Amino acid sequence: MLTFLSLILEHPFHYLIEPLTTDRPDKKYFNVLKLNDPRYVGLPYSIRVLLEAAVRNCDGLHIKKEDALTILDWKKQQNQADIPFWPARVLLQDFTGIPAVVDFAAMREAVKKHGGDPSKVNPVCPTDLIVDHSIQIDFSKSAIQNAPNPGGGDAAPRASSSKLPSKISPCQRSSSCLSSCHSELSSPSSKQRTTEIENTPLLCPFHLQPVAGPETLLRNQEIEFSRNKERLQFFKWASKVFQNVTVVPPGSGMVHQVNLEYLSRVVFDLRDVFFPDSVVGTDSHTTMVNGLGILGWGVGGIESEAVMLGQPVTLTLPEVVGCKLVGTTDPLATSIDVVLSVTKHLRQAGVSGKFVEFFGPGVSQLSVADRTTIANMCPEYGATVSFFPVDEVTLRHLKQTGCSETKLDAVKTYLKAVKLFRNYQNPSEDPEYSQVIELNLSGIVPYVSGPKRPQDRVMVNEMKKDFQNSLNEKVGFKGFQIPPEKQKEVVAIEFEGKDYKLAHGSVVIAAVISCTNNCNPSVMLGAGLLAKKAIEAGLSVKPYIKTSLSPGSGMVTYYLNASGVLPYLHSLGFEVIGYGCATCVGNTAPLPESVVAGIQKGDLVACGVLSGNKNFEGRLCDCVRANYLACPPLVVAYAIAGTVNIDFEKEPLGVNFEGKAIYLRDIWPSREEIHQVEEQEVIPSMFRELRVKVETKEPSCPKSIENAHVLLHLGDSVTTDHISPAGSIARNSAAARYLTRNGLTPREFNSYGARRGNDAVMTRGTFANIRLLNKFIGKTAPKTIHIPSGQTLDVFDAAERYQREGCPLIILAGKRYGLGSSRDWAAKGPYLLGVKAILAESYEKMHKNHLIGMGIIPLQFLPEETVDRLGLTGKEQYTILIPKELCPGTTVSITTNTGKAFKAVAKFDNEMEITFYKQGGILNYVARKML
Repeated sequence: MLTFLSLILEHPFHYLIEPLTTDRPDKKYFNVLKLNDPRYVGLPYSIRVLLEAAVRNCDGLHIKKEDALTILDWKKQQNQADIPFWPARVLLQDFTGIPAVVDFAAMREAVKKHGGDPSKVNPVCPTDLIVDHSIQIDFSKSAIQNAPNPGGGDAAPRASSSKLPSKISPCQRSSSCLSSCHSELSSPSSKQRTTEIENTPLLCPFHLQPVAGPETLLRNQEIEFSRNKERLQFFKWASKVFQNVTVVPPGSGMVHQVNLEYLSRVVFDLRDVFFPDSVVGTDSHTTMVNGLGILGWGVGGIESEAVMLGQPVTLTLPEVVGCKLVGTTDPLATSIDVVLSVTKHLRQAGVSGKFVEFFGPGVSQLSVADRTTIANMCPEYGATVSFFPVDEVTLRHLKQTGCSETKLDAVKTYLKAVKLFRNYQNPSEDPEYSQVIELNLSGIVPYVSGPKRPQDRVMVNEMKKDFQNSLNEKVGFKGFQIPPEKQKEVVAIEFEGKDYKLAHGSVVIAAVISCTNNCNPSVMLGAGLLAKKAIEAGLSVKPYIKTSLSPGSGMVTYYLNASGVLPYLHSLGFEVIGYGCATCVGNTAPLPESVVAGIQKGDLVACGVLSGNKNFEGRLCDCVRANYLACPPLVVAYAIAGTVNIDFEKEPLGVNFEGKAIYLRDIWPSREEIHQVEEQEVIPSMFRELRVKVETKEPSCPKSIENAHVLLHLGDSVTTDHISPAGSIARNSAAARYLTRNGLTPREFNSYGARRGNDAVMTRGTFANIRLLNKFIGKTAPKTIHIPSGQTLDVFDAAERYQREGCPLIILAGKRYGLGSSRDWAAKGPYLLGVKAILAESYEKMHKNHLIGMGIIPLQFLPEETVDRLGLTGKEQYTILIPKELCPGTTVSITTNTGKAFKAVAKFDNEMEITFYKQGGILNYVARKML
């Protein structure tokens, strides 16, 4: 890093450096307005952040002066020029973070093997790893729902009372930790930040003190620590060995909530230089932080490692779609309704790979919690970011969360100085956009989304009709094709000695989970108030429904408890089961056997309702085919009703002990009620207490791919869940057979997400999703055909046979290949199976980048050409001629052994991607630079 003196003397833009204020001449910033270019004020605010980063980090090597000038010329250069971007920090969660740490360890070994110094392999960019995806729901309703799965080994003994470093602190001292929590908050910008993890059940995860709290939470946390002992010990080792790494232990909160509450700076003050906060993270929902005015997005684990090692992210200068919000929201509409409306609106507008920036008078009505909820859903409508520039609402939020007046003054002064602070009510501040989409908030009514995709929005008052239509529709994104004579099927079951009935539409999972909106006080308090009114009205939830509450952080538990609604949620079965991603990533224990048997007996379309952001078929549980996304109050409402096949306007939720019918309108809390409680309970002191929580060799030219067989013949919208599932490991899978051979019992299998550091398991888990539809097979199953023999095999077994035969592999796919969450194993897995190329009609941009990062070439059919139109069966052998000189948009020639010939486009967006591909991927590229 350049010292400040060298910045002044050598920096290409040294003439832009000046004091932020006259009373503190030591505090500097790059005044981009001194470029004296009128184009600056016309730039979208998100592009201004990219420009400032290019100006400040301009070193003449990675970032050149021409790059900054290219960004300044955004209006002409958008969607054409490639630019580098150096984010301020990197954010990892454990599912995608552990492969990054494993890769760092592997790179150290590789550098040592070639005579280099392995200790040099350390993150250059500040990196935070939050362990939040390991929680599973083994216990709910204070009862054992499933036998514990301790897969990580024996529980550790209780640790001593020595405290963790103060970077991470507080347990809830009033109700959890039996000792006082008085750690001082360390500055996030301090030098090396290192945090250890103690694998100790029933201890405060911050201070290693005994805790006394909700039985369900503690039991789940105990199993979490035991099951993941091996992983947590590896994280502990990594936090000691690698410099500039912070590991946030389990139980602290979900990654995005920790990012919002603690890690986010909005404006950095580093080495006496002010600059905008920015981040890339190994989770597609890193965009949540855009709602706080921080530019950030999700990247693959491979790309994040390059950033950690000092390489900038390379991206095509994006188009920026302005989403203008006008009108006033309906009193009954929640932020989730706004989110689902925005998701569908932008998905239809085609914003994939673009920046979305919100503006217009309607933005001022949205709290920061609302904005972060909307930004969290960004990957679901395909945009790279969903940016809300900082305004007075943002500053009020920062003040409420405990930010000092001195810090607030500096933030506002700096942002105004570089014109990154805005007034949404003033149209004269509106920049130019590539395209403008207008959304009238007054037209938004309550919605849910499903039954299989987040963009398929359904008005709540049409839910019953829509579900009944889905039973009739042929199998697809909206249909289940249930014969008319079987649609009235009712199956009797017994649970805990009582009789119940299941039918199509019966709710068997209801989860208020931590990802999209648990940071949003209005919807969470709304759920709590609805639960309170429901209990007072004499309503209840059937006990066989797997209900759970997984808050984003202790902050949520704090205000639910302080407002008095938490006991009512618990009474309905929505107990706090832990802090982290659970149901949304398939980390839920199996349903009761009688429920599963009933579903299977009647071939029922059972339903899950959750307040998350992903509802792909089979994601929650194998036997739950219909999954709906809804706001937390509606999750509680559908749980009480016990079915989605209900018209809330005409049908009651239930009948109380007096025989009185209770309708949803009778217990729905008004916006005024929610806001009153919010103002009383979401107070600065709460945030102040909880903020202390988390205190070279030349590569050979790429070779052509000769006589490749097709491993899989797939259709449209293949998701990263289909490619690399994160849920439980099926007992009849290739991964299960491998674990069994190594002495593990099914109880010890754990989940694919928890075993992402084990390449043998993850390779066998690639394409192991039971909902995978391979056209070779003709039905959903994790199977394929070994073409030479005609045998039907598990995908891994077929790939292994092809590798023994020395045969390269490709995959045929339709539109939007790689849809869904950022998941690096969705690229690593195919690579380890021997896949050399994907040939698809179109790609989700992030996944396409991951494929390149692993050395897999993404090929796209020419317009108007598809597998069917070219007359391909997938059973041919393919030869792909890759030219020695590659450039973005290169066309390659493809021939088959049946005599067909056609062309496809190599989907490289810039020269850096080509460099990565030639080097065999990002890891090889970075490792070679260390030699």
